[in-house]
Amino acid sequence: MSSLDELLSQIPVDQIARRLGVDEQTAATAVRAALPTLVGGLEANTRDPDGATSLLSALDQHRDSPLLEGGVNVTDVDTADGDRIVSNVFGDNKDRVVQTLGRADGAGGSDLVARLLPILAPIVLTYLARQAGKSGEPGGLSDLLGGLLRSASGGTGSGGASGGLGGVLGSVLGGNGGGLGDLLGGLLGGGKR
Repeated sequence: MSSLDELLSQIPVDQIARRLGVDEQTAATAVRAALPTLVGGLEANTRDPDGATSLLSALDQHRDSPLLEGGVNVTDVDTADGDRIVSNVFGDNKDRVVQTLGRADGAGGSDLVARLLPILAPIVLTYLARQAGKSGEPGGLSDLLGGLLRSASGGTGSGGASGGLGGVLGSVLGGNGGGLGDLLGGLLGGGKR
């Protein structure tokens, strides 16, 4: 089964840090906060039939992407595509997600997160397209995304190289009232509107 640690291992944090003009620790913290949030938003979209169909279509477009072959080169990431993906995933909640993630300890602020999400989104979709295979079944995709989320919260994660990924997710998602946990709870409750 795929894990968020495996997905995280595909993310070139050093390149992202250079592209965003921050140190690697800040970039790593921002990636660890944003990645499960992005996966959670994608999972929320699979709960709505139209959202699931839209996501399957997006995965088909990323299935043959060479982005993950030989390791990701951040300069090859289409951030315009990434921005469209992020907008589709979070809809009207995009700015709120960015603001909330930007407040996570060590994540570098909202501006950094706003520039990071469009880099991560095409990488995540390419990874998911490869993991989902050619089945084209929304239920299988929902299971894959749910498994990634469970691994982030410690359900099946290996606790390997990323170490505190589950802890970072817990601190971001487990915020007190009005935090990202509430926001994603709303997203996960009914999919994209």
